[in-house]
Amino acid sequence: MKNFLKLGTIALLVGVLTGVVGPGTAAAQTQQRVKAIKDWSIFQAGAEGQKVCWIVSQPTRTAAFRNGRSVQVNRGDIFLMISIRPADGVTNEVSFLSGYPFKKGSEVKASVGAKKFTLFTEGENAWAPSGADDAALVDAFRRGARAKVEGVSKRGTKTVDTFSLSGFTAALEAATGLCKS
Repeated sequence: MKNFLKLGTIALLVGVLTGVVGPGTAAAQTQQRVKAIKDWSIFQAGAEGQKVCWIVSQPTRTAAFRNGRSVQVNRGDIFLMISIRPADGVTNEVSFLSGYPFKKGSEVKASVGAKKFTLFTEGENAWAPSGADDAALVDAFRRGARAKVEGVSKRGTKTVDTFSLSGFTAALEAATGLCKS
């Protein structure tokens, strides 16, 4: 059930961010980009009791490697997101959308400075395995300058995405405040 909720949230968020969720849908009618703080955008969707708030950033740098050599690849949208879903008891859930299907059974490695984290994958998405891991990641994001996320596609291509953490703390605090009101 937890993975289903995560996938549903990712689908809604990506649809809103990429414009796939059209103006005739309920999600688009209540979705709102609140503002951007440095490299992070703040969004909210839903009505009282069902609010969802999130912050999102795209990579400042991407690289791909196959057989140890740098290669050019076509990828879909790439996002690092932190979501808040009070109705589901979810606070600061970290997720990553890779823009390609991950290799089955693979893990994503995230790092902030010397701190290392492992995320599990499903389709094009990756998440921390627990709320405690989410909290540790968010703490590292608050203290860091850059986050690096490494994954492997189903074709065996290794990708390395670098995200700026400039504005992260202020954006997360703003999103948290939106979901409390």
